[in-house]
Amino acid sequence: MARHNGGRRWYGKVFGAALGVTLLAAGASVWTAQAGSAGGASPKATASATPAGVEPVPVTIAHASDAGARGVNITIDDGPDPVWTPQVLDILREYGVKATFCMVGTQAEAYPDLVKQVVAEGHRLCDHTVSHDTAMDQKTPAYRAKEILDAERMITEASGGVRPLYYRAPGGAFTPDSRKLAASRGMRPLGWNVDTKDWELPGADAIVATVEQQLSNGPTLLFHDAGGDRAQTVEALRRVLPWLKEQGYSFGFPVR
Repeated sequence: MARHNGGRRWYGKVFGAALGVTLLAAGASVWTAQAGSAGGASPKATASATPAGVEPVPVTIAHASDAGARGVNITIDDGPDPVWTPQVLDILREYGVKATFCMVGTQAEAYPDLVKQVVAEGHRLCDHTVSHDTAMDQKTPAYRAKEILDAERMITEASGGVRPLYYRAPGGAFTPDSRKLAASRGMRPLGWNVDTKDWELPGADAIVATVEQQLSNGPTLLFHDAGGDRAQTVEALRRVLPWLKEQGYSFGFPVR
């Protein structure tokens, strides 16, 4: 498990929560899911019960693409953001790409119109907790459950009733109980294979090079549309998406 340690000032300033996102499947060169299970629940929510009409999903951490062996999953974390999310959406629309947006609950609540736009344009939603606490795996099961369940509610309400289909732990802080809780709510735990490190602001060239060099690790790519200046991410996406198409890749969603 790899954790982000940089770029935390934005969440500290706005929400008092750390920024830093990513679970890189350690040494993964095969595009498969990782294993894990166990239990935990929030005192607030009997909400660990599966909602009506929602099918539980596997507790294992997903990496594979539903687009097959030459499929790639674009995942976008930490938004929505009123400056950067619209620019990311413009680029995705330009190249006909659908992505998975892992949203922070407070951001979704603050910008519901953007959440609705993401859904309207055919993208999928992912629960990225309420406060983006990268140390939540060191907290109590009740704390973790509240972070997950409250964010699920906030995102669903902001979207107009569309539920998140995935759960991504901030900084890769997955635990067996949090995976089990998310899966019981129909949210597949979601990992990644390529951390573009755009949160380090290394420059668009470096972000593009990371994708090109590490794509053999697996199909799920991690970018960010909030948490700071994302101009480099926008530029990198504008170059990465057509490059992936030229290499014969198609775009899908993480398996559920």
